[in-house]
Amino acid sequence: MIIILKPSATKADAQEILNKIEEAGLKPLHMPGVERTVIGALGDERVLQSLHFDNYPQVEHLKPVLSKYKLVSREIYPHDTVIDVGNTPVGGDRFAIMAGPCAIESYDQLLETAKQVKAAGATVLRGGAFKPRTSPYSFQGLGVEGLKIMEQVGKEVGMDTITEIMDVNDLDDVARYTSAFQIGARNMQNYTLLKAVGETKHPVLLKRGLSATIEELLLAAEYIVATGNPNVMICERGIRTFETATRNTLDLNAVAFIKEKSHLPVIVDPSHGTGVRTLVGPMAKAGVACGADGLIIESHRNPRESVSDAAQALSADDFSQLMQQLIPFIKASGRTYKEVEYAG
Repeated sequence: MIIILKPSATKADAQEILNKIEEAGLKPLHMPGVERTVIGALGDERVLQSLHFDNYPQVEHLKPVLSKYKLVSREIYPHDTVIDVGNTPVGGDRFAIMAGPCAIESYDQLLETAKQVKAAGATVLRGGAFKPRTSPYSFQGLGVEGLKIMEQVGKEVGMDTITEIMDVNDLDDVARYTSAFQIGARNMQNYTLLKAVGETKHPVLLKRGLSATIEELLLAAEYIVATGNPNVMICERGIRTFETATRNTLDLNAVAFIKEKSHLPVIVDPSHGTGVRTLVGPMAKAGVACGADGLIIESHRNPRESVSDAAQALSADDFSQLMQQLIPFIKASGRTYKEVEYAG
């Protein structure tokens, strides 16, 4: 429920209502504005109704929150959320580029790739230390050693970092060595993991499940925010459909819909969304055009040597060319990109 106070309401009036909500075992949200104060109350609707806030003289209006996802909804927070991934703001009027290899293979491999993607314009280095692979015989990642490599490389080249977390037992290590968690598609509904990262303030990139609906994705984000971590970014990375020409079907409808319904930043992953190197560029541009707040793209110093996802990884030259091609799209969307000054 949203409780809108009259313009004449004082801080004491707001605090009285906040205390009443908390005493009833519900979760209060205090959202003071320029013209008036808005208070949110989350919990059992029957308990909320029994409190009769409509009888309070300083309450102007009560509005039920209709969506199942309360905290990530624009019904409660109408303004865009901006999340800091290290020194990189994600959301608002800035456009974020995250790039790097699918897997961290070695220090040299990550360092060379990091230098390449940073030179082209990326500010967040991606790379997997723990890899969920369909086959148990595929490369599973370097584990904690990979995290240490990522931390070292990030500091050397001056980039923020993001990597996937697969297990709550790795929570402290991943938080220690990287700027942000990534929760992969296969773990989108791992509620134990969602609540665990929710107990931190570490930024989280939540990827859509292979067959998840948009509502299920937003409810997964709600788990994290409701547990106490507001620093969540939503990632559209493609869903599994009947189509076999591409690895997945990148659902750009979801980007526009989520931006309409939620205040959280939305990142598009055209690499996993297509699985085809030549399609990454066109879908990256489309992602910018439909309102995404950033992109996460796979790039490798030599894609032919990549131990995973070689078919979708961009070379240094391809990545640099794409970044230049994206600038007019980012400009047209009303965003700024790093400290780029646009010509013309």
